[in-house]
Amino acid sequence: MRYNRLDLNLLPALRALLTEKNVTRAGDSLHVTQSAMSGILARLREFFDDPLIVPVGRRMELTPLAESLVGRVNDLLVQIDSTLTTRPEFVPETSRRHFSIVASDYTVVVVLTEVLRRLNREAPGLTLEIRQPGDATLPDLESGELDFHISPVSMLLDEHPSEVLFEDTFHAVVDRDSTSVGESLTIGEYLALGHVAFEQNGLPLFDRWFAKTHGERRREVTVSHFGLLPQLVAGTNRVATLHTRLAARACELLPVRMVRLDFEVPRFVNLLQWHRYRDMDPGSIWLREKIIACARDLPLLPMA
Repeated sequence: MRYNRLDLNLLPALRALLTEKNVTRAGDSLHVTQSAMSGILARLREFFDDPLIVPVGRRMELTPLAESLVGRVNDLLVQIDSTLTTRPEFVPETSRRHFSIVASDYTVVVVLTEVLRRLNREAPGLTLEIRQPGDATLPDLESGELDFHISPVSMLLDEHPSEVLFEDTFHAVVDRDSTSVGESLTIGEYLALGHVAFEQNGLPLFDRWFAKTHGERRREVTVSHFGLLPQLVAGTNRVATLHTRLAARACELLPVRMVRLDFEVPRFVNLLQWHRYRDMDPGSIWLREKIIACARDLPLLPMA
C-alpha cells in the first residue's frame, strides 16, 4: 500500500535502519538479507531525498532529517499496531492473546506468581513471557515490543503511564543459628561482615545508594540471581540484604533469620508501566488490573 508515494510496507525497515544505523544489523532484525535491505535503504533515500545514514569517521550516523524521524516513525508503527490488535472487548475465558512483561526475580516471587495462578483459572488460553530487566527493556517498551515493565520509578519512561504497585523496605538475612549477629546491625557491624551480593546489568538500587552514602561493602560472594542470596547465607557467617517481603519468605523456607538494619535505608517503590498507546486497550487494561489487584492483596510489611 502506498501513501503519498511511500510504500507503507517500508516503515518497519525504516525504523530498523534508524535504530541500528547499520544495514546488516537492520536486515538481521527483520530477517532480511543485506542486499535486500540495501535496496530498501536506496528507495527510502530516494523518497526522502536524503541519505538518512552517513559515515562519520569509522561509524555510521543519522542525518538531521533521519534523527527527526526516529520518534515519529516509532510512534506511527506503535499506533498502527495498537489500532489493529485492539478489540472492542476482551473475553479472558477464551482469549489466546500473548503478553510480555519485564520484571525482576524479586517481583516475580512477590507478585507475579499469584498473578499467574489467577490467570490459570480465569484466562487459561493467555500466554505470558516474563523477561529479566536489561539494556533492551526501555527501547522495547518504547517500540511496543513489550507490554509491561515493572521497576522502580528511576527506571521508567516519563512519557508513558504507570501506577504504583507496592512498597518495600530492606532487611539483612543471616544464618538462623548465627551467634555473631543479634537482632539488629549498626552501620559499623554491617560493614564489618562479609556479604553475599547481587549484580546483573549493573548494581541494584540499594547497592548504588549504599556505595554513595556509606562506601563499598565487603563482597565475598556475588551472584546474578537474586533468589540465591538467602541460600548462600545459610550455614555461613555472611550476610545478605534483601527486600523485606522476600526476606520474610526466605525465612519460611530456609534456615535463615531476618535482622533489622539499625540505620536509615531508602524505601523501595515498585511501579507498573505500559505504553501510552495501549492505555485504552481492553486486554491490557484487564491484565494490568489483575497485576495491580495482586499487589494490593499483599500482606502488610512485617514490623521491624
